[in-house]
Amino acid sequence: MYLKKVDGLRSVTLPDGSVFSQADLPPESTRRWVASRKAAVVRGVVYGLITQDDALTRYGLTEEEFLEWLKAIRTHGEDGLKTTALQKYRQL
Repeated sequence: MYLKKVDGLRSVTLPDGSVFSQADLPPESTRRWVASRKAAVVRGVVYGLITQDDALTRYGLTEEEFLEWLKAIRTHGEDGLKTTALQKYRQL
């Protein structure tokens, strides 16, 4: 078995005991961002699997966009990332 060389950690253990690895991150070619993919990127950064700068570069995101995802997860959980529920969570 051959392992692809990656910078940084190959996997991290989350607080619930589950293992989150590089394979759990969305592919670099991702263009359609559903809530689960957004959450995976945020989870990867928060738990140190990849750096924020690496995530921004890899996925072509702006810092503002990433910080909005992070804020939505912290405030409303993964449901806050769903575009269909955006109005429900939007602050007026």
